[in-house]
Amino acid sequence: MTATLTEPEAVHVRPASVARGYRFELVKLVSQWRVRLLVLACWIAPALFVAAVSQQSDLPVDTVFGRWMNATGWAGSLVMLGFAGSYALPLLTSVVAGDVFAAEDRLGTWRHLLVAVRSYRRIFVAKTLASLTVIFVLVAGLAVSSAVGGLVAVGGRQLVGLDGHLLSPGAAAGQVLLAWVCALAPTLALAAVGLLGSVALGRSPMGLLLPAVVALAMAVVQLLPLPVALRLALPTYTFIAWEGLFTSPAQAGPLLISILVCLVWTVVATALAYFLFLRRDFTNLSYDGSARRTITAGALPLVGLIVVAFAIIAVATPSLGSGVTQDKVQQSLSTTFAHLYRLQTDELHRPAVTEAQLGVTSACQKGGGLVAQEGPGNDWRCVVSWHLPGVEATGQAIYQLDVTSDGRFVADGDGPKEVNGYFQVRTPIGDQPNPLWQFDANVELLSSTPKG
Repeated sequence: MTATLTEPEAVHVRPASVARGYRFELVKLVSQWRVRLLVLACWIAPALFVAAVSQQSDLPVDTVFGRWMNATGWAGSLVMLGFAGSYALPLLTSVVAGDVFAAEDRLGTWRHLLVAVRSYRRIFVAKTLASLTVIFVLVAGLAVSSAVGGLVAVGGRQLVGLDGHLLSPGAAAGQVLLAWVCALAPTLALAAVGLLGSVALGRSPMGLLLPAVVALAMAVVQLLPLPVALRLALPTYTFIAWEGLFTSPAQAGPLLISILVCLVWTVVATALAYFLFLRRDFTNLSYDGSARRTITAGALPLVGLIVVAFAIIAVATPSLGSGVTQDKVQQSLSTTFAHLYRLQTDELHRPAVTEAQLGVTSACQKGGGLVAQEGPGNDWRCVVSWHLPGVEATGQAIYQLDVTSDGRFVADGDGPKEVNGYFQVRTPIGDQPNPLWQFDANVELLSSTPKG
């Protein structure tokens, strides 16, 4: 008899599904103490902060909507949104998305993960989805917690918009929710940058810091006197553009453009991260990233994206200037003054008037007329004029304006004191400062106000 040896049939092992990989990666993220601490902080700290500040007499008036924090709970959530866009959200995306791939490099666990999953593509998708899920939970915590803190401390009263018009509690709630939803767009863009840095830079700490560094650099750039088109070409502009939701009509142009830019950044940065991930050398346990590949396949395409976006926006819109012109400042000031004059009239129990009856006009000069009448600066001086029904004399009030490069300005009353001086007004919610004393407003940088 002769024995025959037969080779065992090869066993085909299917890669793990994306759903199983996603659950595994999500558990890994949530099991980290720092992620748990972040979730706890985002769902508790904003409520405590907003509730505490709303009860103070010294409010953060240098922050948009800060001066209304003790008047309505919705203002506190918007103050938190402004803070989150500048600091919290870039840091959160750094900690989560900026470390989701680099953690495997530090722990040296790529071999085990590749053997378990057997698919580069599914590993990338699972890690990306898991990090985005955690980021969404953190953003939701900031939004819900800050709103709850304000509503409990002050209540859901009407909100004064950035052009002085009043939003009912229901309308304010809807706009606040929409503003937080819009903030997800730049958050996604920064998260994609974090994924790119985590893949490209390996164990290097710069991968972890990349979203925060990018956000900080763009925030500094936004302070410079740049063309509007260049501002809109930066994905972090949405952290400012949401303020346009609180005017009537809403200043939707810059917001929609900036959201589109954010989505393009998200797609491009994620695609670059995927491209680099497929070309990683997972046999090198001391991989710290490739500087050349990081620049050529990571940084340069994103810089090119800014250039392309700037060119498209500059061609499609009138946005090569600062966007702050004399006509726009005068129109914005007149509209805001008219709305707030009606609010003051109501609080002082005087006969009601309409904006049409007031016929408010403004005459503004920058630098005493010795410089170009456009651009940001704290040297804008305006005279506001209006008419009251049955009164022949024309009312006038003087304001000093500090206009920032993003179009927001603070108007400071400079007389007469009976109109825009500092005094307390008794309202149903307690004594409040004269609404015409100091107020925030903004100029739509893309609007084309005709002269005359």
